[in-house]
Amino acid sequence: MFSSIKWKFVTVYLLLVLMAMIIVGVFIVQRFEAQQLENRKNTLIKQIETLISSSDYLSQDNWLEYVEDIQNTLNRWRFSGTEVLYIIYDIDIPRIIASSHIKYDEINGANALAYKSLDPSLIYTAYNGEIADATKESFNENTIFQHVAYPVVNEIGQVRGILYMTDDIQDLYRTIDATKTILISATMLALIITVILGFLIASSITEPIRDVTKKAEKMAKGDFEQFVEVKSDDEIGQLASMFNYLTLKLKDTIQEMDLEKSKLNTIFNYMADGVIAVDTNGQLIHANPVAIKILNLEKIKDELLHRQRPFPMEIMDLDSIDFNDPDTYEGSKMVTIKDSVYQLKYAPFRNEKNNVGGIIIVFQDITEHHKLDNMRKEFVANVSHELKTPITTIKSYTETLMDYKDMDPELSYKFLTVIDNECDRMTRIVRDLLQLSNLDYNKTEWKKVECQVKDFIEDIILKLEFSIKEKNHRLTLNIEDDLPNIVIDKDGIEQVILNVISNAIKYTPEGGHIEVAVSKKDDRIVVRVKDNGIGIPEEDVDRIFERFYRVDKGRSRELGGTGLGLSIAKEIVEANGGQIKLSSKFGVGTEVDIVLPIS
Repeated sequence: MFSSIKWKFVTVYLLLVLMAMIIVGVFIVQRFEAQQLENRKNTLIKQIETLISSSDYLSQDNWLEYVEDIQNTLNRWRFSGTEVLYIIYDIDIPRIIASSHIKYDEINGANALAYKSLDPSLIYTAYNGEIADATKESFNENTIFQHVAYPVVNEIGQVRGILYMTDDIQDLYRTIDATKTILISATMLALIITVILGFLIASSITEPIRDVTKKAEKMAKGDFEQFVEVKSDDEIGQLASMFNYLTLKLKDTIQEMDLEKSKLNTIFNYMADGVIAVDTNGQLIHANPVAIKILNLEKIKDELLHRQRPFPMEIMDLDSIDFNDPDTYEGSKMVTIKDSVYQLKYAPFRNEKNNVGGIIIVFQDITEHHKLDNMRKEFVANVSHELKTPITTIKSYTETLMDYKDMDPELSYKFLTVIDNECDRMTRIVRDLLQLSNLDYNKTEWKKVECQVKDFIEDIILKLEFSIKEKNHRLTLNIEDDLPNIVIDKDGIEQVILNVISNAIKYTPEGGHIEVAVSKKDDRIVVRVKDNGIGIPEEDVDRIFERFYRVDKGRSRELGGTGLGLSIAKEIVEANGGQIKLSSKFGVGTEVDIVLPIS
């Protein structure tokens, strides 16, 4: 089956050749017919002129006197067989006086029959002194004759008479018809050859085009491994070469685009911030995994690729953005989503027409930063408060002593004792703050030594024996046998364990029970301190290691705490490669696990 373009090409090519053949054929036949008629006419004229020049009678003025002689001359004259010569005389009433035809041997009564085959217009033209000729059918319409009327002129230019010759030219037209048949046959053969050549030529043109079309269709479907064979240097070959060049450039361009897209997708999907794209109608058209998690879109994650989702208006009011005003569609704001704080930064993106197509919104999680900022503010407030109280006390007692110089010595000593205690309290606060500062900036020099666990714990308990007896607590010490030695900063870990047990003693009512257990778990040593004291409310457990954080601020301050002990303990344990865990139930008791590495 041939393609439509091939049929069109062959049809046009065939019509062009057919038109050319018809025009050429008609021109050749007409020229051939005209040439043959002209040759036959010239032959007849030459015969007439030869007869006139060879006949003495025709040069006489009065042909009627020599009719018999003229007829005898015609009878002796040799014609080719189809010519008939008529000699016409008498200008007033032209009549045939002699003829080469055998039927005109008897002239009388022959004119009527002869005139039926003659053309009067030719005779009239000849009497005007001009040679006239024409081609016409015979009166019985069976044959075609060439007619020539030749005037015979005397010395003064008068027409003596007319030699009218007819010739049967049926054979000439048979030749012309044969020529037409030959031309028609040649035309048909040429058309057949033209059709074959047309299909061959069309195939040489259309096959490369069809090949290019098929390869282009495959490229449109994403297969860019398509190349066309270049078979020539003509326009088709140039087209194939340009197609191959286009394929290479397109392949390189798409590879570069895929690489850039892969980079952008990787950056987009793995960046720590959430990123979404919203069109001007407020429809969510794209979101990275972080943004999907922030906006709780996990269930419709796959649908985001196929359907647009409305952007949550409670997070950001898009109706307030005028996309024609640059001052409104660029900026930032802070929002809170599910207990997390995010800094929203947004800016427009533009389409191919450089019109604003929507905005890109970046969700930057600043929860920790916000929390740290609040902790910093709270820390500054707590430090100010912790220092303000003793300073105020010292100031007031000092002023009293200065105003009352004759104060009772016992009362004065009491005031000085209070001042000394408050100075000690400030000293502890400052010391703890300096220790935390050193821990924060890694300025603490750790002196790690190998330590025997059982002896280390018993020495710590011995230092707290007085405090335990003072509150009438019952302490249970359980240490597993054959515990391996540990490498720790002995002074630092001792401070941690002392702080934890001291808290258990402070916040456990008199007569309470404190249990200290030491065990090996995997490759770690666990020191567990458990009491049945007042416990910690559930909402305060997560903040218990924050600096200056107290569950009961008034009571903690009465017991001499600064609110920094557990913060320091956590820093020390982590610096030694361990961790500290706390669990508590309000009104039931508290359990603290100090986990230390063996090596």
